[in-house]
Parts: sequence; C-alpha cells; structure tokens
Amino acid sequence: QVQLMESGGGLVQPGGSLRLSCAASGFAFRSSAMSWYRQAPGKKRELVATVTAIGESTNYADSVKGRFTISRDNAKNAVHLQMSSLKPEDTAMYYCNAKGYLVDYWGQGTQVTVSS
Repeated sequence: QVQLMESGGGLVQPGGSLRLSCAASGFAFRSSAMSWYRQAPGKKRELVATVTAIGESTNYADSVKGRFTISRDNAKNAVHLQMSSLKPEDTAMYYCNAKGYLVDYWGQGTQVTVSS
C-alpha cells in the first residue's frame, strides 16, 4: 500500500520558519521524483518545489525561490520542505506528491498558516 504522510505544519508568524516532512512507503521512492504542492482556499493547487530522483536536482516556484528548500533522504524514504521567511501568502494546505510509474501518489496534506 502506498502511503505518503505529511507532518510539520502549523501556525507560524510572518517571517518564521517551518519544516515539513513527508514519510513515504509502498513504492519505489528512490526512483520517484518528489514534489510539494500547496492549495489555498479558492485557488488551484500549485507546484511549490520538486526534487528529482536522478541527481536530486531541485526546482522551485518563483514565489518561494530563495525561501524554501526541498530535500530528500532516500535512506529514510522521506522528503522535506524547509520553509523560511514565511509570508501570509504561503498559507495553504501543503501536499506531498510522488511521481509514480503510471499515476501520482498524494498525501493527505498538512496545514500551514502564516499569520500574526
């Protein structure tokens, strides 16, 4: 059974930091590109960051570039999103995504709220 479980979300003040984690199991994690998406109420789900399987190269949405860092730990089947200098606009449900062979896998999401 494929499982992606996010954790680390919460309430943080503007300018603060959070570290999101995604624990993965049930698929070939090491050969799967991993991504973080987010979705705010009334908005489309957007890609935040991706880390590839080969070379572990990363890509970021312009809105988070320089503030967020995605990383993966293949030994632990985990992917992380270190978020700093958080803004109210970062408030959203954050989802872990795995690029499967034929389908994508999704976690349930973890809520990040940036508010003073």
